[in-house]
Amino acid sequence: MPITTCVFDAYGTLFDVTAAARQAAAEPGNGALNDVWPRLAEDWRRKQLEYTWLRAIAGAHADFWQVTQDGLDWAMEAAGLTCAEGLRARLLALYRELSAFPEVHDVLSALKQSGKATAILSNGSPAMLSEAVASAAIGDLLDDVLSVEDVGIYKPHSSVYDLVGKRFLVERSQVLFVSSNGWDAAAATGYGFTTAWVNRAGAPVDRMPWRPAHIMGDLTGIPALAEAG
Repeated sequence: MPITTCVFDAYGTLFDVTAAARQAAAEPGNGALNDVWPRLAEDWRRKQLEYTWLRAIAGAHADFWQVTQDGLDWAMEAAGLTCAEGLRARLLALYRELSAFPEVHDVLSALKQSGKATAILSNGSPAMLSEAVASAAIGDLLDDVLSVEDVGIYKPHSSVYDLVGKRFLVERSQVLFVSSNGWDAAAATGYGFTTAWVNRAGAPVDRMPWRPAHIMGDLTGIPALAEAG
């Protein structure tokens, strides 16, 4: 069946998750970040994701804002920044206003012009996603923003992917799911979506029972992929 609906992960896929640490490091008074911000950004993201998986397994759900704060606290301690409360507050504020990757607006515009439905499916809480979408000025290019908070468990649980069919009333094969997380794209393949992994870092393919159907370096090829179906 042809692709009718294009669904995107948010953080790392549409929104640059390294932007908060990078921007904070460039601001006056945050010299402590000069040499450590790349490691801080990497640790923050890794722990943020790890905590979603651990909470899902343990049945101890908390929303993504809490998980994001917990991940930052771990990363700051690992970087020796445990007393920098002002810096912590600034990093969290910047995270709620993450910039979109440069190609995002054009890609979403092309999909809408071709008649595709577009949406976000994210671990993010509704409030976080609303702020990020507004900051990136892409709200008019999305038909909906779906959050795991509707089911109370994180990706890659199948109930999260179920949200797409419930909202758009489409078959799984009609959905192109796009994520910068290889494990997310792989799990969505197993679920039955057509998938694209946006592998900006050139990382190896995750060793899972499934593989992403398509791998690309950024989002620019998504409209053509959606048309090819």
